[in-house]
Amino acid sequence: MQYQHEVRIEARRCIGGGAGDGGQDRDDAAEDHRGLEQTEEFIGNADPIDNLCTMALVAFDAIAARPWLPDYFMRNTISQPNSLQPYERFGEQVLRLELTPMQSFLAVPAVLGFVVGSAADIGQQPPQEVLDGTMSREEYFEHAVAPWRALDPVEFPFMHHILEEFAEHEDRDQFAAGLDLLLARLRLQATR
Repeated sequence: MQYQHEVRIEARRCIGGGAGDGGQDRDDAAEDHRGLEQTEEFIGNADPIDNLCTMALVAFDAIAARPWLPDYFMRNTISQPNSLQPYERFGEQVLRLELTPMQSFLAVPAVLGFVVGSAADIGQQPPQEVLDGTMSREEYFEHAVAPWRALDPVEFPFMHHILEEFAEHEDRDQFAAGLDLLLARLRLQATR
């Protein structure tokens, strides 16, 4: 029971809303308030796309470091009313773009879905061999791409094209590049 309470508090601190059951006491409300304060610095800055990018990177780092946290984003907002807070915070930035209601409706879940999904994927624990030090991260990736190297380059030209990048990539850089593509499209929509 104590562990579940600690998990809920940590989730609130990371995502700016409650991961609890909706029955908040004074401590829960204080944690919610502290989590919301973390996003206040992004509200009202000149460029809402830059704000979204910064908020997404902060959320990505928090979620990737806590593999259990994506489950709270996937919960039903009726039973988890504070899980609406991330949508609201990101949505406030999207509102500043003056998109149509439909464009806004599609934009926020697209950004948050990319953040949560990418962080959940990247936040998975490495294999035991990497954790216990019997295999380095580089050795692990080299082992992972070995079957790809054996693929016929005529049938799999893309895989051969990216092999070295995959073997040496940084997860956060990969996430940031995808986020840039997503936000560039959002910026383009806002200028139409």
